[in-house]
This record gives sequence, C-alpha cells and structure tokens, in this order.
Amino acid sequence: MLPPARSPGRYRVELVCLGNICRSPTAHVVVAERLADAGLDGVVTVTSSGTGDWHVGGPMDRRAAATLTAAGYDASRHRARLWETGDELDLVLAMDDANLADLGGRTDRVRKFRDLDPVDPGSDVPDPYYGGPDGFEEVLAMVERTAAALVGALEHERPWEAGQDPGQP
Repeated sequence: MLPPARSPGRYRVELVCLGNICRSPTAHVVVAERLADAGLDGVVTVTSSGTGDWHVGGPMDRRAAATLTAAGYDASRHRARLWETGDELDLVLAMDDANLADLGGRTDRVRKFRDLDPVDPGSDVPDPYYGGPDGFEEVLAMVERTAAALVGALEHERPWEAGQDPGQP
C-alpha cells in the first residue's frame, strides 16, 4: 500500500541511489515513460537523486544510457542531482539497503524500490558501475518489472486523491 499524497491532486515520487548516474536515473526514465503510457504523468511526478555528490550536474553513466537507448528509452535529458530533504515528497524509493540507511531508514514514505518487485520483493537493485554490460541489462530488467508494479499500484490506489490527514506527521 502506498502512502497518501501530502496534498490532494499531485503525487511526488523520488528514486535514490548513490551517485544518480546508473540505477536511479534508469528507474527514473523507465517509470516516467510508464507513467506517461498510463496517462498518469499529469498527476504523478517522478524525480531521481543520489546520496553522494561526485557526479552532480553530469549526465547518466554512458553504459546505463546505452542500455536504455538500446531498449528504446530516451536517456539524454538526465543530469545527476544530490538528494535533499524529502519533506515534500510522497514516496521515496531507495535502490539498496545502504541508500536506505543514507536516507535515515525505512518509514511509511521511505522504502526500497524493489519492495514492489513481483519477482524478488525487498531485494537490492545491484550497482552495475564496476561491472560489465550484463549488469546494466540486469538492472534494466529489474527496473522494468518493478516500474510496471509501481505504476499498477498507483493506478489502483490513486493515492493523490486521498491527501494526507492534517493530524498525521
């Protein structure tokens, strides 16, 4: 179950990894396309960021971009961003346990991306940075099926319609 929107009419999702050049931007591109395909891009906003500042302002890793491009996605617009407080976000999805810890741990609004994975829920999205092309393809496969599940949950639950109860933190 997804947390309700902090305010009705809009839902904000942030995807977070370490450097915001491989995993979270791959997920960002795929989720954004799935949202558009479902007609939800007008009510659900997806962004991505990293907990480390090494790549801020730079493009996606060339291998991640090549994998996305080969699969028919547009990876050209991404620029790495540094994670900032998520107080205005409705849902923050970390790519692995270390990223989750960097975000302060699991809460109702902070979870792991693969908590929604129908094949292996709760697992990490492995960091392909130090590996070969197969790692990027493996990440894309995990991201595609988890993105489909996330968008399906958004379509079913429509959390932007409920809004956050003012009495809840």
